[in-house]
Amino acid sequence: MNKMQAFVRLSPDHKQVELKKVEIPSIDEHEVLIKVKAIGVGIHDRYFIPPTALFPYPIGIEGAGVIVKTGKRVNNFQIGDRVILSSSMQPKGGCWAEYVAVSSDAIVHLADDLDFTEGATIMVAGKTALESMHALNLRKDNTLFVAGASGAIGTLVIQLAKNEGIRVIGSASSKNQEYMKSLGAEETVDYANPYWKKQVKQWMPEGVDAALAIQPGTGSDSLDVVKNGGKVITLSGDKVEPKRNVTVKQLQHKLNMQQAISELVQQIVTDKVKVIIERVYPFEDALQALEKTETRHARGKLVVSL
Repeated sequence: MNKMQAFVRLSPDHKQVELKKVEIPSIDEHEVLIKVKAIGVGIHDRYFIPPTALFPYPIGIEGAGVIVKTGKRVNNFQIGDRVILSSSMQPKGGCWAEYVAVSSDAIVHLADDLDFTEGATIMVAGKTALESMHALNLRKDNTLFVAGASGAIGTLVIQLAKNEGIRVIGSASSKNQEYMKSLGAEETVDYANPYWKKQVKQWMPEGVDAALAIQPGTGSDSLDVVKNGGKVITLSGDKVEPKRNVTVKQLQHKLNMQQAISELVQQIVTDKVKVIIERVYPFEDALQALEKTETRHARGKLVVSL
């Protein structure tokens, strides 16, 4: 058996993704071969292709599975280990496939108490949420506005902030208001309401201490609800001109991935943080999950199960 099913990009010029049979990747001495059990669906899955990619190229950024082969220089993992993986920009392809080859630096042990669908949601959103909290550097009783709080990153940020005693107000559609409060948001606003900024100011008249702009195009609006001298962290690459002595920074990815994700896994195992999965799709329906995620209206995370 040397073939596998995979969702692939056929060329660097076209973004279309198709299900094809391709070669199972070989591994080098620092890599492991993983039988994929579940895939976390992300907004960038279709687009994150390394410049050296050979086509057809399996897409995908994060998932979970079981190691079936290890390179001779891999020491901390062995065949049969259940792992969480990052396949972002891996030269041999991503994890939207039955098998994926990744560096041993890009995997973390999956706790026995978590299933593969839960594990598949953690790597990208989890690391980003932890890095966001690190960049915000808030203290107990500080206030935080989260723009786009009902998605995979936002749902984790709400919980992480609550666990540190930080007061959160989150924006999302009206149908997600109670849901955000159930995760720990103290107040919520509907971004479709033209008066939502006034509602934030009613909650915190001088403005919040900081804002996290997750969704594209929310950076400038987030700046408007932050107090003088506060801070805005943007995740989407929004170009925002600072004013009122407010610090504006694009999120920098600085944390050690394996250490950060291992710590988050322990918080999930001990129920300090909940993984929010809106829906699990079968592998053959993966493109439906991708298209839903690309609308940016998913609640929590979408997962594909193999």
